[in-house]
Amino acid sequence: MRQVDRRRFLSFTAALGGATFLSANLLAGDPPTLSEPVHRVAKLDSIAATAAHPLDPAIQFAHETLKYVQDNVVDYTAIMIKRERIDGVLGDHEFMGIKVRNRKIKNGQVVTPFSVYMTFLKPTEIKGREVIYVENQNKGNIVAHEGGVKGKFLPTMELDPKGMLAMRNQRYPIVDMGIENLCLKLIEKGQRDRAHAECHVEHKSVKIGERPSTLISVVHPMERSHFDFHKAEIFIDDQLKVPVRYAAYIWPKSPGGEPELLEEYTYQNIKMNVGLKDIDFDRKNPKYSF
Repeated sequence: MRQVDRRRFLSFTAALGGATFLSANLLAGDPPTLSEPVHRVAKLDSIAATAAHPLDPAIQFAHETLKYVQDNVVDYTAIMIKRERIDGVLGDHEFMGIKVRNRKIKNGQVVTPFSVYMTFLKPTEIKGREVIYVENQNKGNIVAHEGGVKGKFLPTMELDPKGMLAMRNQRYPIVDMGIENLCLKLIEKGQRDRAHAECHVEHKSVKIGERPSTLISVVHPMERSHFDFHKAEIFIDDQLKVPVRYAAYIWPKSPGGEPELLEEYTYQNIKMNVGLKDIDFDRKNPKYSF
């Protein structure tokens, strides 16, 4: 294959395993309806006035969620839906079936590497794309092949997950995806924003479908260079005890206008601790098309 053809190889999703909105089923043919999750508010809990900073309860919540995930979640499967704004342009929803195995450490050694398998379900032009990443394997590269029409002509490739090709039209590398990494990112962002005022935080008990959930909403009223977003919403399923949706919005272009979506990540049909094996993250899996 000519070098120019390789450079035309489309990038592969490396989305942050962002928080999501859990539903009972996902039909591959259904249109995405995720920008405004359907839920009804059960009650509103205000942040305690005695908090040193409005973000403190949210940061504590994130720490508790992270500990729960690290102690109790070995692996999971899900449908992940992402939508991102790249260079000012809001892309389409992308649907992926994912398998994730969390990193596990014993006596300071990685005994289970962080592992990801993704297969793209839609839109049509990328349907069939597959990506595998296993920590400390394949020289740190992702293993991927294209979907759609191009998948018939382009070979399986190994790509630097943070390189130009893999990061094209992506906000985050695949090494940052997953529920555990989302918790870490939320803590990191919260600690950084805690250094500044102009921050309003609310906790709401909501229902997503019939599932009790907690919505944490963080708003920065004024646009400042040290803030990444105007508003962020984190939905946590109270039964699963994990984030199931994350959405962030930038400031309106005009006073009184609507905030614009920056990024959203949604997990549906989450199934935890299903017993994923090494073969689930191996290009030689006969069920895959590498």
